[in-house]
Amino acid sequence: MTVRSRDARPESGRASPRRWHRLAGAIALVGLGLLAITTAQATVYRLVDTSDSVIGTPFYVKARKEHTLLDIGRHHGLGVDEMKQANPEIDMWLPGAGTAVLVPDRHVLPDAPRTGIVLNLAERRMYYYRSATEIETFSIGIGRDGWETPTGSYRIIEKTENPSWTPPASIRAEYAKQGKTLPAVVPAGPDNPLGDYRLRLSNPSYLIHGTNKPWGVGMPVSSGCTRMFPEDIEHLFGQVAVGTQVTIVDQPYKVGWLGEQLFLEVSRAEGSAPRPVEEIIPPSIANAEGVVIDWDEVRRVQQDNTGFPRWVGGRQGSRSWHHFDMIF
Repeated sequence: MTVRSRDARPESGRASPRRWHRLAGAIALVGLGLLAITTAQATVYRLVDTSDSVIGTPFYVKARKEHTLLDIGRHHGLGVDEMKQANPEIDMWLPGAGTAVLVPDRHVLPDAPRTGIVLNLAERRMYYYRSATEIETFSIGIGRDGWETPTGSYRIIEKTENPSWTPPASIRAEYAKQGKTLPAVVPAGPDNPLGDYRLRLSNPSYLIHGTNKPWGVGMPVSSGCTRMFPEDIEHLFGQVAVGTQVTIVDQPYKVGWLGEQLFLEVSRAEGSAPRPVEEIIPPSIANAEGVVIDWDEVRRVQQDNTGFPRWVGGRQGSRSWHHFDMIF
């Protein structure tokens, strides 16, 4: 897998096979190729300033008639729910030839140690810190209701290629209730739900692994483990070592700076109660000298709940206060 490098802050536009980088606030419209979209290339985001907490630049692609939102999302390393949230008016299965599809390639970094692997369950996304300033990010599938992926601090204790799967008794019992028989051991191969690579955590019941059902990536569909696209876990497997720290958080509200601009990202669970608006922006930011918050925009971002970072304020006197990035 080829690794592409990109600064976290906007700069003049340039193209790569995976993403199109443009000045913040501009709309990039890119046609996808005719071939099936099945592979992606990892992008390394480099923070220009370690005080920044926002990476990526969103862009649009022009769909072809044979593409679904799932196809487009996977090609750019994004999961099902991310693409649906970013494009609520577009049919997931039939976007339509020529339809402009937003690829939401912008993320606020979680409030967590910038080391090793960080998973944010609320947004179903992994952040891998190659260093304090170099980050890769991947869409993930997480535990469904009743089988939630646990938060906490762990480490990788084992790496296995072409793993077999020994389903626990609880999962075999669940299959039995559905009239299905699950063998005691599922061998490596196309029928193995772990895919080709497995990373075992220090809570040994939980894994980071591939999948033979990639369209579930980006959704809460697993029995507690973390699923990745096959091409993403293959890449990550070659990067991380046994002992790598893994921090799992659940942060539906993330606030971060990109230069002088302040962004808010909301990935609130469907049906959950909204927060009081005054509690969304941390006091350390809202009450800081020279910081101006657009509280109406904060309300809109929470109400829209798109999982996509949007501008909500900045340092007074900076260009950010003039909304040059408001298009996103």
